[in-house]
Amino acid sequence: MSGIDAPEDLKKLHVEDLPQLCSELRQYIIGTLATHPGHLASGLGVVELTVALHYVFNTPDDKLVWDVGHQSYAHKILTGRREKFQTIRTYGGISGFPRMDESEYDAFGTGHSSTSISAALGMATASKLQGNSVRQHIAVIGDGSMTGGEAFEALNNAGVSKSNILVVLNDNGISIDKAVGGLSRYLVRVIASRRYNRLKERVWRRMGGDSTEDKRKESKRMVRGMSRFTKSVKTALMGGANLFESLGFRYFGPIDGHEVEMLVLVLEQLKEINGPKLLHIVTKKGKGLRMAERNPVVYHAPGKFDVETGKQIASASGESQPPKYQDVFGQTIIELAEQNSAIVGVTPAMPTGCSLNRMMERMPSRTFDVGIAEQHAVTFSAGLSAQGLLPFCNIYSSFMQRAYDQIIHDVALQHLNVVMCLDRAGLVGEDGATHHGVFDLAYLRPIPGLTVCAPMNEHELRNMMYTAQLPNQGPVVIRYPRGKGVLEDWHNEMESIPVGKGRCVREGSDVAILTLGHIGNNALAAAEAVEELSVAVYDMRYLKPLDTDLLSDVLSKGYRKIITVEDGVVAGGFGSAVLEYFASMGATTKVSLLGIPDNFVPHGSIAQLQHECGIDVDGIIKDVRSL
Repeated sequence: MSGIDAPEDLKKLHVEDLPQLCSELRQYIIGTLATHPGHLASGLGVVELTVALHYVFNTPDDKLVWDVGHQSYAHKILTGRREKFQTIRTYGGISGFPRMDESEYDAFGTGHSSTSISAALGMATASKLQGNSVRQHIAVIGDGSMTGGEAFEALNNAGVSKSNILVVLNDNGISIDKAVGGLSRYLVRVIASRRYNRLKERVWRRMGGDSTEDKRKESKRMVRGMSRFTKSVKTALMGGANLFESLGFRYFGPIDGHEVEMLVLVLEQLKEINGPKLLHIVTKKGKGLRMAERNPVVYHAPGKFDVETGKQIASASGESQPPKYQDVFGQTIIELAEQNSAIVGVTPAMPTGCSLNRMMERMPSRTFDVGIAEQHAVTFSAGLSAQGLLPFCNIYSSFMQRAYDQIIHDVALQHLNVVMCLDRAGLVGEDGATHHGVFDLAYLRPIPGLTVCAPMNEHELRNMMYTAQLPNQGPVVIRYPRGKGVLEDWHNEMESIPVGKGRCVREGSDVAILTLGHIGNNALAAAEAVEELSVAVYDMRYLKPLDTDLLSDVLSKGYRKIITVEDGVVAGGFGSAVLEYFASMGATTKVSLLGIPDNFVPHGSIAQLQHECGIDVDGIIKDVRSL
């Protein structure tokens, strides 16, 4: 891999040298991520595809769009970022996802799924309007992203557009968890058709697919001829045109996505065919690391591991640790479901990440993974509720942004009993701007009829979940952060808590800190560290309904200063709600709002990012002292 720092260097190699390059590239990724954790299995699965794409196409003029984005590690290494690769996902280092402001080779920023075809089609349309008929536009979609509704919206549009777009479907049968749904089964059926694949292989050989370099340089006749022949075969064996052909795409495949020489040959031919095309490749997520191949769910982002064996390296601390909030959720929903037969669980492709997999194992008929389809997950939950069930719909905070209309139109407007649990709320760390759950408080606050709450600790999470499943609570949102809580003894006897009521967790007379959610623990630590001032801390618990009685009581105590602390955006969030109420009461007390400023927060550790935003313990102490 030495000397390969850009696609121009790659193109100097003979095609027979590419398998060796792929092997070295894969080992470089494994060796780096063993000590610099990131998304592992997805990137390993597309090494050959990445090499072939940059070998054949003229990037960055040809536009290459990566769906989801965690597939792009090999792409980053081959496009001038090999020396910086060890900084991936660290503060000040390169992003774990494509970013347009990071490299001209990153044609479009991604982080959420199912966007690549839409973006590539927009680029292809722009090129056509600008008179450029040569530029290629490639969307690489995989890791279950084809199950997202936007992908089908784009396919439907692209198929009739006649735009010069190539969709590469990286079919590895898995997203983060195992891929689910009818599309996954359909792709398996295509791949598994023995008669079709035998005939396809026979045609390939006859047309020079495994022949000499001279035959590789033959005209596009080979791929076109294969396409015509196999189309008739598919009509006979599979009942007509496949799904993608029905949408207006010329379909090619499936082919082995780990045969780099074959990929180069096919891509060179497809480059000469105008109009919308789809190449279906079959890959193995985690390819090249045995433990990642065997368990791609765990090795999607495994943390540190032994580079030789692949075995994960456990934390050096032998001390008892508080559980992760998502694990508390996973245990609590089982306890509640055992007591309340109406409770069901719903998640869009994140059962392991949100720990709903535990309920899925215990109560498979009452737990639903609907694929990467957040909009569908929310409206599906609304339908369950309309028929008397009580869905707990668990979606990561930043992913719930994609279902905003469904929250308003399908749940809140109809006042349905749906409990929406927003995992990964607040700053999430190394995944960066696309994944920080910092907008939920601001975007949920204007919606009528919602109850919005956030626990300060694990006991509060359990109590909020218990309260939310009581009769006629309407739509409830519970947000909680990624990672560990604060209590080792967290398994409390659940009890209902007054909806819309906060609590005082520390008395004081000089300064009052009002908080919402887990970030309140930083405020409590800051209050205890300031010895020269008497600092009170109030855990408001609920953003909606806001505890105005408690706020009035805070005003009546004559604090010299009031500080609000939140791990969401200041604009329109919790602090804004408090300030609006104080203004309506004619209050003149000095109020300071701490939270996420009006800019996108980059990637880094949660501690680093909290410090930069001024919501770590030191930042709160500084604000307390600036009377």
